[in-house]
Amino acid sequence: MTPTLYRDTGYSLTHLVEDIKHGNIALPDIQRPFVWSSAKTRDLFDSLYRGYPVGTLMFWETGADVGTRQVGGGDSERVAKMLIVDGQQRLTSLYAVLTGQAVLTKTFQEKRIRIAFRPSDESFEVTDAAIEKDPEFIPDITALWNNGYRPTVRGFLARLAEARDGDLTEADEDALEDRIDRVYDLQNFRFQVIELNAAADEGQVAEIFVRINSEGVKLNQADFILTLMSVHWEKGRRQLEQFCRDAVDPGVQGPSPKNPFIDPSPDQLLRAGIGLAFRRGRLQHVYNILRGKDLETGDVSEERRDEQFDELRHAQDEVLDLTNWHEFLKCLTHAGFRSRRMITSENAVVFTYILWLIGKRDFGLDHKRLRGVIARWFFMSHTTGRYTSSPESQIEADLGRVAALDPGDADAFCGELDRIVRANFTRDYWEISLPNRLDTSSARSPVLFAYWASLNLLDAEALFSDLRIRELLDPNVTAPRSIERHHLFPKAFLGKEGVSGARRVNAIANMAFLDWPENATISADDPVVYWPAMTEAMEPERVKRQAYWHALPVGWEQLDYMTFLERRRSLIAEVVRDGFERLWEERSHSSPSTTLADMITIGESQTQEFKSTARWNVRAGQADKKMEHVIVKTVCGFLNAEGGNLLVGVEDDGNVIGLDLDMQTLGSKANRDGYELFLRQVLDANLSVHTAATVRIHFEEAEGRDVCIVSVAASGKPVFAKPHQGGGSPTEFWVRTGNATKQLHGDDMIDYQRDHWG
Repeated sequence: MTPTLYRDTGYSLTHLVEDIKHGNIALPDIQRPFVWSSAKTRDLFDSLYRGYPVGTLMFWETGADVGTRQVGGGDSERVAKMLIVDGQQRLTSLYAVLTGQAVLTKTFQEKRIRIAFRPSDESFEVTDAAIEKDPEFIPDITALWNNGYRPTVRGFLARLAEARDGDLTEADEDALEDRIDRVYDLQNFRFQVIELNAAADEGQVAEIFVRINSEGVKLNQADFILTLMSVHWEKGRRQLEQFCRDAVDPGVQGPSPKNPFIDPSPDQLLRAGIGLAFRRGRLQHVYNILRGKDLETGDVSEERRDEQFDELRHAQDEVLDLTNWHEFLKCLTHAGFRSRRMITSENAVVFTYILWLIGKRDFGLDHKRLRGVIARWFFMSHTTGRYTSSPESQIEADLGRVAALDPGDADAFCGELDRIVRANFTRDYWEISLPNRLDTSSARSPVLFAYWASLNLLDAEALFSDLRIRELLDPNVTAPRSIERHHLFPKAFLGKEGVSGARRVNAIANMAFLDWPENATISADDPVVYWPAMTEAMEPERVKRQAYWHALPVGWEQLDYMTFLERRRSLIAEVVRDGFERLWEERSHSSPSTTLADMITIGESQTQEFKSTARWNVRAGQADKKMEHVIVKTVCGFLNAEGGNLLVGVEDDGNVIGLDLDMQTLGSKANRDGYELFLRQVLDANLSVHTAATVRIHFEEAEGRDVCIVSVAASGKPVFAKPHQGGGSPTEFWVRTGNATKQLHGDDMIDYQRDHWG
């Protein structure tokens, strides 16, 4: 018989409150922003009063010995015996009302939850100014338990009698007092509690939580780790939460974490500390590491737990150091980013901060050099969506590469990050992938913000203006309409030409930065009319510079609209590349090229895949159509994501075996040209789009053997592949996520297409 992981029991509300007060039950939410509304707390008390079910509480034994002290805590900071897994908001509400303890709002302001009770109709309300003055109400039921039951009841009845001009009979008083007594007796309400024993692991607890939680909320690994910190290192958790509070609290004076890019959450800062301390991106094993569990033997050691928490404590000190925080954020500014308006991936910010901390602490890089390499990394990772799909897997892989370097070798650290940047920003990315990704009208596109960042890096002016775009994007500028993204082909003009639909009219390639007065002047004119009028008084060199910055093709005003969009997307991509090149430290601002050796060293990733063969099944010792399908789905996955490189002739571990096995199946066409023709035919026959414009095939030599490099650009629309069996139309939708190519179906596919292409 399977051993039971839990037992059913019951706690009175008074018992719960006392255990929370004395630290036997950990209730960290009192120190965190309160999620529930006061109205929800009112409804909870109403349900208790009427005897309605209010749900089961779920606790989890910590397994700590009696008297165990918290890591880094004083003598009074004991480890709680129970963690609250399900019911934190309910208990926070009840605890706050019964004790008068203030809670924190989302803006980190302290407030009391004040619930009123009207005995005449047995109703609960959230206290406001009108209720405060209404003698029919006990305006704050906390008084029943804090100020004494008798004085509170006597005061209420006296006030009510006065308001009713003495028209309050003894029978009325008895009835009202009985109802107040029922409220007072809620302290004895008995909750059903499921206690999970200490033998249950976090995976089992999460599964039990999901199965019994009616709201379908899921616990994540960060929830478990933060809860564990509440038990063993409450001070550390409070430090995280205080940092986040100071980042948004307008009342904080002096040095603070406030910044224009991100309002950090405890979860995010926890990830940064864990990445620095343990080189972990995935949190699934970190919980057990912090419990002091040996991942091989399963033994839990208090000494090991203290050592691991000590590692986290040192790392968290670095994470929360305000000098470190703001020096890192300078990297984002250095990369051309100005505010949260330009940030689409907070993961990119947090994970890049981990790498900055590692570079500073473990490789001894000075701020200036670190700023350059981290600025390049952030520009690349944010623009390509590196930490958007399977972010934990990707940062884990990145941290693994850094961990393999010799400690203190600053050149190796910088070289490794720059190699990965070059491997992502290939010529095909600039010339094909980026223009394709710009084929959208999304106002929150990372490639759009890469263009804005490049305009800042190039010190560009707004069109027809002498104002710098970096000044207009300054987060401290709050003037209305301080800068306008204007339709180069005005909306009204396009309507007359029969062009409609938000995606076409509001395309990124139809928008340019204008200072507001100039935008008002242009109105809805034909570009052929307003362009010469607006540039007439400008010097030719200035017109030329602005046409470059704003990616305007020669004679753009005379082009038909769709041709203009296509040409401008390519020019915008060139401007992005030019802006990014400014981040390289070389005087020439020219980024070094990526070699095949670099690509193999970097290994498989979101944008790179190795395949031993494209036709020959090594295990079966013969040609196999299944191998061709593997190539097709990989290319399809790259097309539907951010693009990438497929290296054929390289095993998963980076061992180069060359193309000889495939070549022997091509007969008289066993050469590079024949191999390219074979691959092109396979792709075009099995994908829903022709690949000439998005897939380039070339060959390089490594270790004396040929390697085929299939460079795939991101597609501007969804691409489908034929099933392995072949026949019919392409129906499989593949996407590159992390180091794998995954097939999406149904709602997942629809949601991905909407989010990716708009």
